[in-house]
Amino acid sequence: MDRDLGQLQAQFNSVFGDAPVSTSGRPRRIRIIRAPGRVNLIGEHTDYNEGFVFPMAIEPEVLVGCRRRDDALVRIASTVFPGDLVEIPLQEKITPGEPKWANYSRGVVAELRAAGVPLSGADLLVANTLPVGGGLSSSAAIEVGTALALLLITGAEDMDRGRLALLCQKAEHEFAGVPVGIMDQTAVAASQAGHAMLLDCRDYSKRFIPIDSRDLRVVVANTMVKHELSGGEYAKRRAQCEEGVAAIQKIRPEVKALRDATMHDLDQVKAEISDVVYRRCRHVIGENLRATEGAGKLARQSYEDFGELMRQSHISLRDDYEVSCPELDFLVEEAGKVKGVYGARMTGGGFGGCIVALVQPRAVESLMVRLKQTYEPKFGVEPSVFATTATAGAGALE
Repeated sequence: MDRDLGQLQAQFNSVFGDAPVSTSGRPRRIRIIRAPGRVNLIGEHTDYNEGFVFPMAIEPEVLVGCRRRDDALVRIASTVFPGDLVEIPLQEKITPGEPKWANYSRGVVAELRAAGVPLSGADLLVANTLPVGGGLSSSAAIEVGTALALLLITGAEDMDRGRLALLCQKAEHEFAGVPVGIMDQTAVAASQAGHAMLLDCRDYSKRFIPIDSRDLRVVVANTMVKHELSGGEYAKRRAQCEEGVAAIQKIRPEVKALRDATMHDLDQVKAEISDVVYRRCRHVIGENLRATEGAGKLARQSYEDFGELMRQSHISLRDDYEVSCPELDFLVEEAGKVKGVYGARMTGGGFGGCIVALVQPRAVESLMVRLKQTYEPKFGVEPSVFATTATAGAGALE
């Protein structure tokens, strides 16, 4: 992906001033961390039910420029919100505050400190090519990028990526108020280039499935409808899943999460729960099966079968989990009309954001053209559409 690191360094110096001289007499170097976005191929709203997800890291990214300070102050700025300069004194209690975009980074600082990491003062500039609210994990990328920048400055950048993901997840829970599962942070922190990751969200084990860009491309189309996970619907879905688990536990006490339940279990308690809770649970149980089956299909290069699972996933998210919207449904339907598209579905939390399509390389251009040409006349806005390959997880560039 094209990136101008020189421009980022110039922006950094514009915000924070030229490099101070270190004790060795040399100007302090600006280091740059890349944290990718992610797209989930299949397995939606299963992570917080201790199930399976199948994401991959993508080319759009967050870059975090960082430079050590001599005091106990972390300062954070963003190219997306120019003029904001957030100061976080390391010796004081850290709490959520304004501006809200900085709470993702504030939470990371707080959780690293609580974990006993001996943090140093630092200046951080966050540059983002991920759409905020687009369902491609811009928040997780900011969290992981912030964490790695601070760890790099501290000399603790070899922290286990699983532990790092858990710290960033907790930061989002505590400081952004969103009870997310572990998928986003793990995909951003630990993905492998050229592979999708089948992640078990209970024991955090990973299975990497190759995606050969000569056979497959992944196309992402953004509805330009911004979703807001902290608006309450996400937490409501999570509570409904927990209600279903509580009902199933009356007949099968060993069930700890919907990951453990079967459709037979759910049908047995159907009379005890509302239709809404039943449908929410039906989606999660079915989606877990689609995620594990889909990983096997992709490993065997059964692309048509994987595409059918994507179609089923979208229908379930639309009708049972009710997290789609007309814009997402339209893009999925239009993608299915293009020859060479194996399958398409909404991806991410829903209520807007993006669709993901699995596509033959020769069909990429025709798909992108069709989605742009048909969407704008209907909804009055041009969708952002791009093709991507599976990239590596977060790491230092400079």
